[in-house]
Amino acid sequence: MLNDYERKVLRILYNYKGVRRRFPTIHELTIKTGREKVDIMEALEGLIKENYITWADKSDTSNIVILEGWEREGQQSKPTATQKPSRSGDIKYWTDY
Repeated sequence: MLNDYERKVLRILYNYKGVRRRFPTIHELTIKTGREKVDIMEALEGLIKENYITWADKSDTSNIVILEGWEREGQQSKPTATQKPSRSGDIKYWTDY
């Protein structure tokens, strides 16, 4: 199961590649995520470990291959007791974020 940050990096990689036809650089990932290079490298290693991406030549992000662009079915995190499950059509999402 991916943590929130790994999921975020996976979505950025997938969407960036779809729109710009290339993967973002590590620097671009630091800008998009607001995290340091060390955090990004840990997230990428987690994605490799969970078989969402492969990255044989780690000299450049252009060598990344996405194996799965979405989190696997049944592995998505479930709301905890303190979190409310989201409702479709919930206006709070649009007004609070």
